[in-house]
Amino acid sequence: MAKYFDVHPENPQPRTISTVVDSIRSGALVAYPTDSCYALGCQLGNREGIARIRTIRNLDDRHHFTLVCHDFAQLAQFVRVDNDVFRAIKAATPGSYTFILPATKEVPRQLLHPKKKTVGVRIPDHVVPQALVAELGEPLLSSTLLLPDEEEPLTQGWEIKERLDHEVEAVIDSGDCGTEPTTVIDFSGDEPEIVRRGAGDPSRFE
Repeated sequence: MAKYFDVHPENPQPRTISTVVDSIRSGALVAYPTDSCYALGCQLGNREGIARIRTIRNLDDRHHFTLVCHDFAQLAQFVRVDNDVFRAIKAATPGSYTFILPATKEVPRQLLHPKKKTVGVRIPDHVVPQALVAELGEPLLSSTLLLPDEEEPLTQGWEIKERLDHEVEAVIDSGDCGTEPTTVIDFSGDEPEIVRRGAGDPSRFE
């Protein structure tokens, strides 16, 4: 059964965050709130966690996983960013955007798009994932908590606990966090491409 953590939406309790991060380091898969909707998260090198996310969401190998980063310095360790892209992303973060970029060798191979060798990265504007990633000391491997055959992501902690009680080890609840997933911008080609229109304003990339 999943452990349920009620976390303050503005000042997450450090002891609770530390407990959740310890479980992530021990291989746990967690459901947590972001600035767009809930996400599933595990440690970067957790092969079993990656496989479980694929199973829960029924994903194929072309799905772009996302590395949730604490800040731009951390993000730049895992993706290659030229000056123009740097300025565009810097102006939009933190925020409800996911950026697809060429990965560096720091990213495990099983996370890469099989043809493009790209990965998603983002810096959320929400204190809970920021606290988790700061405590973890590395990006959190994540994917939107959108179940197969459902049009909208799950948004209520209690419902996630009910639905995924035997699929995840922990559910963090800090109140409402919205129903729209991130806006996804692919910077791996010659021009930025809006792959998904979501919570972040896409007009700045058009």
